[in-house]
Amino acid sequence: MEKRPQFGQRFLTEDAKVFEHNAWDQVDWDEEQEEAAKDMVAKNSGNPRKEVQQDLLQNSAEKWDKFYGIHTNKFFKDRHWLFTEFPELKEVPQDNERVNILEVGCGVGNTIFPIMEHSDDSTNLFVYGCDFSSTAIDIVKSNKLYNEDKCHAFVCDISEKCLKMPIPEESLDLITMIFVLSALNPDDMAHCITNLSKYLKPGGHILFRDYGRYDLAQLRFKNGRCLSDNFYARGDGTKVYFFTQSEMDKLFTDAGLQKVQNTVDRRLQVNRARKLKMYRVWIQCKYAKCTQ
Repeated sequence: MEKRPQFGQRFLTEDAKVFEHNAWDQVDWDEEQEEAAKDMVAKNSGNPRKEVQQDLLQNSAEKWDKFYGIHTNKFFKDRHWLFTEFPELKEVPQDNERVNILEVGCGVGNTIFPIMEHSDDSTNLFVYGCDFSSTAIDIVKSNKLYNEDKCHAFVCDISEKCLKMPIPEESLDLITMIFVLSALNPDDMAHCITNLSKYLKPGGHILFRDYGRYDLAQLRFKNGRCLSDNFYARGDGTKVYFFTQSEMDKLFTDAGLQKVQNTVDRRLQVNRARKLKMYRVWIQCKYAKCTQ
């Protein structure tokens, strides 16, 4: 299995020291822990009643509107860590050619505004952002950093089979997909990736990070919240899928993209006060559009 090359360099070499820090990088699971996680997923994978399942699968935009109506811009933190994980976002050339970035599932701008803050007036950079939720887009546009000369946020349902965006095809250098694909119904994921790839320039990249199989969030679900294999509804009605590396590789390569990176990030987060261990699993990928 490919190892993730960077984010942190704190490795747990002695179990007795586990509570000395808040987090540890690249914590491998043994066979017993893997089997225990599979058992937990098997137990929480009972499907809800059909009428409940149907309701949970519908009206995704309304559920996200309600989410952002409650939490506004106070739920998610700005993602400054992205510049470590994806240095492409800060390596913008200082020349006359404009660099175009699209944040898919931009929410309230937790990626848009850090990117803009890391660029200066001499950088020819333009950031697009789209989201299911009109409430989220309104919050983005109300931010004091929002500037139509540097960015454009718009409502868009990326699950649509015939995707239309106010962006020319083959014009984007980078597309970021950070914890967004997991919110779609699994049947919509393949055509979502295929449609988005049409907007990439030859040589452009999709930068992806999302939930991995057996992440703590998956293991915590109660029975009756599972809609299909590894696909769940949260209490607020929003949905989440938990990926494997092979699933992501198939989605991207079937869309004609080439693998640059496909890694699993296993992190151990620690609550030192309560002596709790929390095992997180994320999938991180970079896939490029062929130049020929």
